[in-house]
Amino acid sequence: MRRNRRDFIKKTTAMAGAAIVLPGMAMGKPLFPGSKPSLDKFGIQLYTLRDVIPDDPKGTIKQLASYGYKQIEGFEGEQGMFWNMPHKDFRMFLDDLGLTMISSHCNIRENFEEKAAQAAEIGMSYLICPYIGPQKSVDAWKEVTDLFNSCGEICKKNGIRFAYHNHEYSFKSFSGMIPQEFMMKNTDPDLVDHQMDIYWVVTGGADPVDFLTRYSGRFKLCHVKDRKKNAGDERDASCDLGTGFIDYPKILKVAADHGMRFYIVEQERYDNSTPMESAKADAKYLKKLKFM
Repeated sequence: MRRNRRDFIKKTTAMAGAAIVLPGMAMGKPLFPGSKPSLDKFGIQLYTLRDVIPDDPKGTIKQLASYGYKQIEGFEGEQGMFWNMPHKDFRMFLDDLGLTMISSHCNIRENFEEKAAQAAEIGMSYLICPYIGPQKSVDAWKEVTDLFNSCGEICKKNGIRFAYHNHEYSFKSFSGMIPQEFMMKNTDPDLVDHQMDIYWVVTGGADPVDFLTRYSGRFKLCHVKDRKKNAGDERDASCDLGTGFIDYPKILKVAADHGMRFYIVEQERYDNSTPMESAKADAKYLKKLKFM
């Protein structure tokens, strides 16, 4: 049965992604004049498959590999980040499929040091806070940034990185400030990176290009998911890549020029398809995508 995303996050403070390498790029410019850089490796946020993966984690992930995904981002659900497998066994399973687990969303308030150690042991790059929720005061937001800096310290000690994944609320004006800007300014760049969910930036009424350029080098991962045309202020308007209105050829080029390392596919709604069909369509879109 499909679950409401916000309810799911509030219950588990967990969630789930993909990444790319940009071939033909040097200092943000094509190596070959006239060429347009495209995606080489990309992966998928496993939360996209939340309605099917619990019943058959291995079978679902094998299918994703067959679609052309090379990297995955996990989430901490009822079966944990590693789907009831020891973390090293999960790594071996992915290795056999040619997949790399680059990151995972997780509950940062429980056993975080253990999670960071396990992530490091299997070569992950990031642990990510998926949701923190709107805060009731500026002081509460400061407590959030202090928590993020502490998580960043733990990750750094283990040789990995920590990041925060945004939703639309952090782009809404609050007490004379924009929470996302407050978080960018009050988290230590040496300890905390940020994962831009481009869909939620747009849904929050902000411009992804503006944030990518003003905070160059701070966004190291992003979620790539499209937004339905004529959706208005509807929150739940995710759709297959290439069928919405978000200008990904332009945005991803700017992202690449400003330090983005991992581009992570995520989808939350399936109007005319199944989760696996959408995952396949999203992979097809990324294989053909050329940056502007």
